[in-house]
Amino acid sequence: MVSDEELARVTVGERKPHNGTIFLAEYNRAWPVLFEREARRIKAALGPQALLVEHVGSTSVPGLCAKPILDILLVVPDSAKETDYLPALRRAGYTLRIREPDWYEHRMLKGPDTDINLHVFSPCAPEITRMLRFRDWLREQEQDRLLYEREKRRLAAKTWRHVQHYADAKSAVVEEILSRALKK
Repeated sequence: MVSDEELARVTVGERKPHNGTIFLAEYNRAWPVLFEREARRIKAALGPQALLVEHVGSTSVPGLCAKPILDILLVVPDSAKETDYLPALRRAGYTLRIREPDWYEHRMLKGPDTDINLHVFSPCAPEITRMLRFRDWLREQEQDRLLYEREKRRLAAKTWRHVQHYADAKSAVVEEILSRALKK
């Protein structure tokens, strides 16, 4: 589990403790519509710098409960070169919240009017394949989708200092499911 110190090190701006349970909403058919709106906004802001924009995470899997926060994967030519894409995203209303140079130069931004986590990577980051394969597998494999949902609900009922700690606690089941997805 990521320590409070590590979270503070990668956070841009103030980090507030969650100190509560995690709210999971039932699947909402509006989520793909909201994603499409955000994808258009991101592509309009970045033009050809947006190499890939994909809806990932639990809100991208029909039938799966989720925190009502859209996870969006954005691939740019070089996520470490913030000056190439960040000013345009800021003008479009996005705010940089996480900078992780030690983890595939990952950046995470929040959206202007929709609750999103915009995950930015460079094309060579292996996390891109992991996110897409996990999403696609859960869309196709009901047993693993149900397994993941049970674990999410079990963990969501606990009190977490930070939401990231809840995410970290899901790692074992995610890796178990990914091991099957990546063999396919």
